[in-house]
Amino acid sequence: MPKHLDIRLIAPSGYAEDRAACQRGIERLQAAGHTILGDGVVDRVALRFAGSDAERLADINALADPDIALPDVAMAICGGYGAISLLEGINYTGLAARFRESSCVFVGHGDFTVIQCALYAKAGIGSLHGPMLVQDFGPAYLRESTWRHFWQTLQEPRTEVGWICPEPQPDLLVEGTLWGGNLSALCSLIGTPYMPAFDGGILYIEETGEQVYRIERMLYELKLSGVLDRQRAVLLGGLGGQRVSEYDNGYDLDHALERFRRICDVPMLRGLVFGHGPDKWTLPFGARGLLRVNGGTATLTAFDYLYAGRTGNEAPRPRY
Repeated sequence: MPKHLDIRLIAPSGYAEDRAACQRGIERLQAAGHTILGDGVVDRVALRFAGSDAERLADINALADPDIALPDVAMAICGGYGAISLLEGINYTGLAARFRESSCVFVGHGDFTVIQCALYAKAGIGSLHGPMLVQDFGPAYLRESTWRHFWQTLQEPRTEVGWICPEPQPDLLVEGTLWGGNLSALCSLIGTPYMPAFDGGILYIEETGEQVYRIERMLYELKLSGVLDRQRAVLLGGLGGQRVSEYDNGYDLDHALERFRRICDVPMLRGLVFGHGPDKWTLPFGARGLLRVNGGTATLTAFDYLYAGRTGNEAPRPRY
């Protein structure tokens, strides 16, 4: 684990409802030897958001100010909804200039996906799809695997995860840009300038609490818009939280994915744990990824991404 990092908290989406979890998360990070900046964002509340649009936008644009020292990490406190209203106001030019000179790593998941996509599409800035203050560092029980893999990925130029595929899967070897995030957040950017145009990518998607038919419909959105067909592989994380009604007649997530695979020519793998849920791997958004599947065991290696301590190098640029 790094000896010391400056971690600035940002709140681009919903407010932190569980204040006790906020305090636990901050204390854990401090106990690990890190300095927490901007902890006042955990107290902001405006309707269902963590402050006004202007306040939440200022959290991000402050990182483009050359008179303010960049932190090592800019961590979202939680997800929810609200980040999409900030995209047109982000100072992408200023952020790109700062990140060419210094190293600062954005980290978050869920609704933060729209920020990650926009930063890469408009400024070539990579990030980490990983844990956040409230959900991951603040629970009464800290998940050791989540904690350990986050710090390893944050401080090293290469990371790797492996898992057993729960379904029969032919052997596979593909390389491409690793990217993705929350399914509904990704679909909200289709047709906008904030959706990165990755060709030959490895797309990871997850969702929580959406009904099965909505998940299938959003997968079709990615397919019909051309996003899916340009990928070399799709990694499906958790897609749980649905309620199956009598009207569904047994139609569940397995049926939806089976139906969708019939019209999707891109390999789709399940079993990788990321995004929502208590346990998660940290995935570098914008990294070069190498995916191997052999005998039902999958391995994903990520490299060439922005990490804490990296200096003198420009962040990976979009590959169009």
